[in-house]
Amino acid sequence: MEVLALDIGAVWVGMARANSQARLAEPLQTVKTNEAIAAVQKLVEKQPVEAIVVGLPRNLSGEDTDQTRWVRDWVAKAKTQINRPFYWQDESLTSLEAKLKVQSSKFKDQGIGEHGLAAAIILQDFLDAPVAKRVVC
Repeated sequence: MEVLALDIGAVWVGMARANSQARLAEPLQTVKTNEAIAAVQKLVEKQPVEAIVVGLPRNLSGEDTDQTRWVRDWVAKAKTQINRPFYWQDESLTSLEAKLKVQSSKFKDQGIGEHGLAAAIILQDFLDAPVAKRVVC
């Protein structure tokens, strides 16, 4: 079974996946935000996706922002169309980490963008966390 992760932005959504047994996240693709729900539906139909992890943006104090509320609304809409459990994962500093990694020649050569890489970082954090700490959307 696979777990899918999303790094949701206003313009782009990065996607990553991991096998629930191997527990190693890998960037998958980046799609336009207005096409992301359809892209996730397509993946869920093709792959045995057991759960979807969504990066939850907050400020450095851990408080909700306008972006947090927007992502929560996006997930609420997606949940009405995609019949899988959704989980939140803190995405603090994942975009910065992804941006720095993409600047390395290794990731540039592979054509991996920062949004897909950010989704992989979010997913790896989720996989590494104790199951008891997982938060259902």
